[in-house]
Amino acid sequence: MTDKPLEAKQRPARQWLWIGLALILFATIVVLLFGTEDTIDVEAAKIPPSPPIISVITVAPGTVQAQVSAYAKVRPRWDAELRSAVSGRITTVHNAALAGAQVERGDLLFSIESAPYQSAVAAAEMELEQAKLALLRAQNNVTVAQRQFDRDEKEPPNELAVNLPQLRIAEKTVATAEARLNAARNELADAEVVAPFSGYVMHRFASLGQTVAPGDALIHLSDDRQFELVAEFSQADWALLNHPISGTMASLTQRSGEPFGKAQVRRGGGFLDQDTRQVRVFLDVTAPNERILAGDFLQVKIPGRRIAETLTLPESALTRAGYTWLVGDDDHLQRISANILFRREGKIIIPAPEGLGPWRVAIAPLESFLPGQRVTPQFDEG
Repeated sequence: MTDKPLEAKQRPARQWLWIGLALILFATIVVLLFGTEDTIDVEAAKIPPSPPIISVITVAPGTVQAQVSAYAKVRPRWDAELRSAVSGRITTVHNAALAGAQVERGDLLFSIESAPYQSAVAAAEMELEQAKLALLRAQNNVTVAQRQFDRDEKEPPNELAVNLPQLRIAEKTVATAEARLNAARNELADAEVVAPFSGYVMHRFASLGQTVAPGDALIHLSDDRQFELVAEFSQADWALLNHPISGTMASLTQRSGEPFGKAQVRRGGGFLDQDTRQVRVFLDVTAPNERILAGDFLQVKIPGRRIAETLTLPESALTRAGYTWLVGDDDHLQRISANILFRREGKIIIPAPEGLGPWRVAIAPLESFLPGQRVTPQFDEG
């Protein structure tokens, strides 16, 4: 009976012992964990990040010939609505006047009733003959009067005595009659409407049997032999050209990049476009071929002056913010503002920075670049 109370006393003591051991073990684990975390942080902080690897190219300053380019619309030199010069009924609409027809210069388009104009020509011819007859009479009167004074060995007192004023009136009457006859013949000729230049009939306005008056539209004719371009350049591009530019040959390129032909600068500059505030250059297409179409857009490239101390870089070297990144001899980044002189075949041409070249240029700069940042340059072989 005496052992049971002793066992009951020892049981709570063992429980407290195990609880104490468990608390000590937990505290030891917590201390070890905190100590390990601090050690990891310290070791990570001691390892510096490696410089990023970037692709660079080596570029030396050089002299390039400037080239400016712009897109321009092909326009026919002659493009007009042909209008009637006389009044009357249209008696014939020729095939050349139908929409879409290709006509040659001098092709007959419309015939307008010509009887009134034939009558006017006949009347003018009669008037001219009468004026010529009056002139002959006046000349004869002058001759007779002058001979009379010569026989009498006297000087005529005035021009009226020898009929000179009548002679001058007769001469002017003949000139007036001739002018009227020419006008009548021109009106008769205008009754037959012909193409003033070669081209395509874009639209026909008049129909058979229609009565037209002077100024009424007949057809819209567009030239198919002579073409011109009007290109617009900024004042900065204009400064890159050799002046004067009249007579300069420009190359034409299709939007696909295929060479198209040549154009000659007829005139450029002198004024700014009121809407775009750019300089306009007028060009004539030389030796146009059958591929050229009015209304098409072609790229006009005009050679300019030679510029020294420039860098030619790929367009990928330019950031969206307009900067270019250089890598110094100590592999640190240097940012410069790229003043683009012009673009050519996927390249940008900028003034060379101050200092001795060549320079190492990052060809694919990142937005995260910072001035003075250390990098690991890797030369691009392409």
